[in-house]
Amino acid sequence: MTQELVLLGLLEEGPKHGYEIKRLITKIIETFTSIKTKSIYYSLRQMEKEGLVAKRVSRAGRRPEKYIYHITKKGSGKFQELLRRSFLILERPFLNIDLCLYFSPRIKPRMVLARLRTRLRGLGGVKIWLENMGKSLKEKNTPHHLQTIIQHNLELTKAEIKFTSQLIRTLTKKEAAAKAE
Repeated sequence: MTQELVLLGLLEEGPKHGYEIKRLITKIIETFTSIKTKSIYYSLRQMEKEGLVAKRVSRAGRRPEKYIYHITKKGSGKFQELLRRSFLILERPFLNIDLCLYFSPRIKPRMVLARLRTRLRGLGGVKIWLENMGKSLKEKNTPHHLQTIIQHNLELTKAEIKFTSQLIRTLTKKEAAAKAE
């Protein structure tokens, strides 16, 4: 559903060839979201079969043919539906830290604390990057919706920093109490 939403959304902005779609995903979508795409062409072919997108062949001079994709009326309707549904999805985010915490009793507490401290430093770097990105976007008068994505990610990062800091304090106290026994 996510890849379909991204592809239809980009085509909703106007016709594009596959390379341009891939470039926009890499340069913009991946910068502002955690979405990673490997191959878009399979999805584009599937959406073409469903009548959501159509393509035309384009050739410039001696260059090879390339396909220019555009969204159909049916595709625009599907995009609107996917976008409305996505606003209401309340799935719990998957964070690798949750798996690590689940299996943390299988490694030494010192190692858990060391890894959490390293994670906290990394989160601090992400926070600084997001703050700088937010300032840069404001200075460049970047569209508000992109600034909002950065702000959302900054708030999530701050919450993760707070959680990780508290967890480190709690585990440090437990380790000290275990050593005292």
